[in-house]
Amino acid sequence: MVYRQLGRTGLMASELIYGTERNNPDNTRPVEIAFEKGINFFDTAPAYNRGLAEATLAKVFDTPSKRDKVFIATKVTPFYTTRNRLYKEIFDKLPASRQGEIQNKANRLRMECGIEKSEYFMVYWPGQQQQMDGAFLSNAMMDEYGKRVENSPELKNVIITSVDESLKRVGTDYFDVLHCPHAAATSEEISNPVIIDTFRELKKQGKVRFLGFSTHHGMADLLNTAIELDYFDVVLLAYNVINHAFLDHILKRAKEKGIGLIAMKAAMAVASPYDPAQVPVPEWRVSKLNRIIPEEMKLQVKAFLWALQNQDITAVNAGMYTEEMVLENLSVVGRKVDLMQA
Repeated sequence: MVYRQLGRTGLMASELIYGTERNNPDNTRPVEIAFEKGINFFDTAPAYNRGLAEATLAKVFDTPSKRDKVFIATKVTPFYTTRNRLYKEIFDKLPASRQGEIQNKANRLRMECGIEKSEYFMVYWPGQQQQMDGAFLSNAMMDEYGKRVENSPELKNVIITSVDESLKRVGTDYFDVLHCPHAAATSEEISNPVIIDTFRELKKQGKVRFLGFSTHHGMADLLNTAIELDYFDVVLLAYNVINHAFLDHILKRAKEKGIGLIAMKAAMAVASPYDPAQVPVPEWRVSKLNRIIPEEMKLQVKAFLWALQNQDITAVNAGMYTEEMVLENLSVVGRKVDLMQA
């Protein structure tokens, strides 16, 4: 196994990170093989497989000697949903004319930020558009209603409750990385001081070590904000052969600031695991990757290999749930290839 330093955390993470989204405690062998082969970083979330992914890790890393050899990251999945719900509850009580004004502002903010530019925005999971609808509606209401929502004790409580419940499911005393929010859509979500204030409380209690967030869209703006805030240690972001031109220069700046960068959705840009009717993958994306790396191998594996050629990236997060997937993906570790022109 090859290890790279995860920014200022100092953690030496395996180049391949085990994503647990589809894992369950009835089949722990893929996780066990990954551990045996040197993968030492496991990424999970309470939303993954309705909590069963976290429970899978509890079953594998069931002794202090095992737990101390790995890094585990989880996420605060309900943060953005709680924030959006609080704004929506206010919105629903407003007159129709005021609702229309706010919705128009939300649409304008969404268009102006360029979040849905071609090759920058991709659909990775059903429900993504709905999430952005909520995020931009919330942002459009911040000037007038922000104090009521952003200062709500409910946001702090949801972070604490989510962490405590995840600790129980994973059977651990602490998480090495806490991503809050899980799936941030806009900079406004990560800028709320309640995140860093609550994180510091949890860190003082020994429950968490480093703070991060994950994001599927709007990554450039979010990275710039993280650089300015200077308290996020890790960012887990959608980064792949299709969207990289929007991100490469910002990744370099983030690394220079000491932020540890983990690529995810590298494979989903070219090979969706979901229903193709819901999340179709255009053929031109596949052709582009094959031109850059002509070598014969599975598309998913090739996508991981491509991402790891960027030395600003510490590791690539690969969702794995079979022994075959683990062994196939391990083949990219430590490999250097010449990338051809697309």
